[in-house]
Amino acid sequence: MTDVTSPEAQGFAVDINNCDREPIHVLGTVQPFGFLVALTADWLVSRVSTNSADHIGLAPDQMLGQPISALFTADAIHTLRNRITLLRGPDSVERVFSLPLVEGGAPFDVAVHFSGQLVVIEAEPAVPDEMEASSMVRSMVARLAQADSMTAFLRDGARQVRALTGFDRVMVYRFADNGDGEVVAEALRPGIDSFFGLHYPASDIPAQARALYMRNIFRVIADINAPPVPVIPALDPAGAALDMSLCVTRAVSPIHIEYLRNMGVGASLSISIIVDGKLWGLFACHHYAPRLPSFAQRSAAELFGQIFSMMLEGRERAETASYEGKARQVADRLLSAVAQDHDLMTNARWLGDIIFDTIPADGVGIYIDGQMTLSGLTPDEPSFAAIVSMLNRTAASQVYTTDSIARIMPEALAHADRAAGLLAIPISRRPRDYVVLFRAEQLRSVRWAGKQDKHIEYGPNGPRLTPRKSFEEWSELVKGTAVAFMPAELRVAEALRTALLEVILRLSDSADEERQRAHEKQELLIAELNHRVRNILALIRGLISQTRDSAMSVDQFIGTLESRVHALARAHDQITADRWAPARLYDLIEVEAGAYLGDRRDRVKLTGPNVLLTPAAFTVLALVIHELLTNAAKYGALSDNGSVAIEWHVDAEGSLLLHWLESGGPAVVAPSRRGFGSTVIERSIPYDLDGRAEVNYRLAGLEARFCIPSAHVASILPDVAGTDRAKPAPAPSPHLLKGRQILLVEDNMIIAMDGEDALRDLGAQVVTAASIGRAHEAITLHPVDLAVLDFNLGNETSLPIADMLAERGVPFLFATGYGDGLDLPDRFSDVILLKKPYSGATLAQAIAPMLARG
Repeated sequence: MTDVTSPEAQGFAVDINNCDREPIHVLGTVQPFGFLVALTADWLVSRVSTNSADHIGLAPDQMLGQPISALFTADAIHTLRNRITLLRGPDSVERVFSLPLVEGGAPFDVAVHFSGQLVVIEAEPAVPDEMEASSMVRSMVARLAQADSMTAFLRDGARQVRALTGFDRVMVYRFADNGDGEVVAEALRPGIDSFFGLHYPASDIPAQARALYMRNIFRVIADINAPPVPVIPALDPAGAALDMSLCVTRAVSPIHIEYLRNMGVGASLSISIIVDGKLWGLFACHHYAPRLPSFAQRSAAELFGQIFSMMLEGRERAETASYEGKARQVADRLLSAVAQDHDLMTNARWLGDIIFDTIPADGVGIYIDGQMTLSGLTPDEPSFAAIVSMLNRTAASQVYTTDSIARIMPEALAHADRAAGLLAIPISRRPRDYVVLFRAEQLRSVRWAGKQDKHIEYGPNGPRLTPRKSFEEWSELVKGTAVAFMPAELRVAEALRTALLEVILRLSDSADEERQRAHEKQELLIAELNHRVRNILALIRGLISQTRDSAMSVDQFIGTLESRVHALARAHDQITADRWAPARLYDLIEVEAGAYLGDRRDRVKLTGPNVLLTPAAFTVLALVIHELLTNAAKYGALSDNGSVAIEWHVDAEGSLLLHWLESGGPAVVAPSRRGFGSTVIERSIPYDLDGRAEVNYRLAGLEARFCIPSAHVASILPDVAGTDRAKPAPAPSPHLLKGRQILLVEDNMIIAMDGEDALRDLGAQVVTAASIGRAHEAITLHPVDLAVLDFNLGNETSLPIADMLAERGVPFLFATGYGDGLDLPDRFSDVILLKKPYSGATLAQAIAPMLARG
């Protein structure tokens, strides 16, 4: 049971039967380790906790209605106002450490946030803490990154939180889609019971509490036996209660207090784990005595929780991508085998062995043209026939899943121990042929926990509020229910459905079935297009929001936005070329100058050692250099016949000092207004990198000096940057491929058309193929001199074509959207990779060395 704010002040009596409707966000009480003050928009005290005198010597009747300036020192108010200006978004909380609030008083650690129109200030006595949060969290994250599996990652996360907070038990608690939860990792003090593997019903953490965990990601209960402190008045003159959703001192629901007491817990702490914008789970921490980590420790733990969430999201996406990649290989194998032997479609044992490699299940049933075959844990044939009849009414022609067949067909409870849930894959246009995967009742595979033998004095709601009693209730709730099929498994099922449909359509001359095949492919294409467009729109939206305010016209807005997008793209290309490794400063300036000035880039003089910058510094400096070059070209030295000298060196402390000097251009005057570009130049490096920036608008030309701290300087290579300045690549010869027959393998028609045009512009005769079969045919029928192979051809790769070309001694290259991240077999490790999208020039540059070798 989660903690919630006590709402008795609102006349809502909480018990075990209605805690899911408890108004958890409204004003109740605070924990006594701190006090609360709420201020109106004109900074008058509107509410205050009754323990204010214990902390600052001012009773509530001395504070209510008074201006805060009459109570707190001017320095404290100034600091708090500055912090409030940093609040972004409705759920933002800012913190201040060791701030004296009243004249001559002790310092406090303070949290401040908005609650509606009110400013809520919470303070607790400052605790001297030498811990440096950023370095501590950085060390924890570095250790976490070394975990070689998801299990190790979750376990190490629990260990790190326990080491940081000092709590006796730290659990990683994961939510299922229906709100049920499971302890998936644990770190605990020796000698206490383990809860690892326990499951809990959704009622233990009601929906409104899960919603609150999304807003307030960190929660601490310092002492469950501490008397709660009222906040007065309970209601404002309009009868409204204070929304305490974001309060760090918010007190505790009596139901949750009972839950903790039943476990013998004295203090608790939770950190939300949010993945893909949803509440994935919690770090749930218990201590068997009162415990309040310092404000700095709690802030570091909250930061660690946020970074953990991002790392977990990345790992889950990587695992899903790897899983779906393996699933495509299984689908290819299935497709190939069934295409050669159609009878395999009715072999349930064989089909189950293939599919279970990617979609774990306990049994499989096949229903084709009224014939049934079953393998593994399944219903009997009459029950299976009834399930198929239900699917014809419910599932139509889509992949269908349920974790409880009995919810739809009560009679299915009779076979729930063998087949409680199902995943149905329709394999014909008509809703009568299916491959159905079954999963047995969830309790068959769950790890039952040991019994709790310790004597416990239960509260008025009885033994229900204990971990193992909750586990027993969960066990009752999930009887007749299977482990649900995950979204990634459903996508694999859809891919298998597509593969099986393709086989069946190949074996049929029906025009209706051919049209259905085209329709399904169109659906898949639209879904993929929608996904990619959404990603692109999200990126563009971020840049638009930063550019629009400084634009004086629509044309200027469009041009500026376009140039900034290209600048960031060029920087991203440079640092991802070596898999997000440090990149050369010289290359950054050279590429940006070349893109902006073309042949005139010799007017930018570069002098300095060969410095490598970290990716974070590289992207920040890329935008700064871009804005400087843009301004120089529009208003400065490069708008006339002048030049720009860029000189840099590394000082004794290892910091990079960069000097920008324009000369020979028109007279310079300081701008009358600061646009976004000027803000980027002057504030990006100090704000993002903790460096320095100084810009002087000299009459003879703009001069700027920047300092990038040593933490962002990865290394200095011994060679000197800029000694062999690259020249623009020569234009490709229009006769490069004259008289040559080129094979282009590409499954996307638009990309294929562009590729054909580019190759013909180089003088080639082009033979195009969209699949492995067509490519084999083309190689057999035509004398091919060279090939351009799209690596990923939908559900297959072009590796068989590459092997065939290699045997014949025909040179080839791979074109791919995966860039350098493509994992090629060792035999093709020296094959040229051409990144998509490619132009005629980049295609020619890739092909030219191949012709030179041959």
